[in-house]
Amino acid sequence: MIAEVQKDAQTRMQQAVEFAREDLATIRTGRAHPAMFNRIQAEYYGAPTPLQQLATFTSTDPRSLLITPFDRSAMGAIEKAIRDADLGVNPSNDGNSIRIVMPQLTEDRRKEYVKLAKSKAEDARVVVRNARRQAMDQLKKLQKDGEISEDDLTRAEKAIDGSTKKFVDSIDELLKNKETELSEV
Repeated sequence: MIAEVQKDAQTRMQQAVEFAREDLATIRTGRAHPAMFNRIQAEYYGAPTPLQQLATFTSTDPRSLLITPFDRSAMGAIEKAIRDADLGVNPSNDGNSIRIVMPQLTEDRRKEYVKLAKSKAEDARVVVRNARRQAMDQLKKLQKDGEISEDDLTRAEKAIDGSTKKFVDSIDELLKNKETELSEV
């Protein structure tokens, strides 16, 4: 019973870290990378479709990206989705592919992105702490119902606290790496 509660909590904490990793990857830095477009969807035959399913992404140099649609009829929808995504980029269409050149980030924009990254990391930490709280509540209920002893409760709480610290540290490390990327000129 204790192992199930701990495993469930760790799974939710791990999911929070993975979500934070993906979420932080969408914040643009001075470099072009396909992860910026992970959350963007284009209207394709009446259905919202992720860009990764509509095109290939090729990084031609550190500041530019070439998007080649599998179906040329989707080119306009992809271009519109990128414009509407508010990434601060202006796609240019040459008929076969879409080229995106990343403008240099200003100091103010870098500070905004760092603030956004900190906000996203804090959201992930909150999810981890909520998973910890829910696990602790479940363990206390088990102890109250007489299914586990006081010693088992204490050991399980220490284990969950250790997991919580490990996952929060992972999120902090992701944030630190993103801040380093954003501060590079």
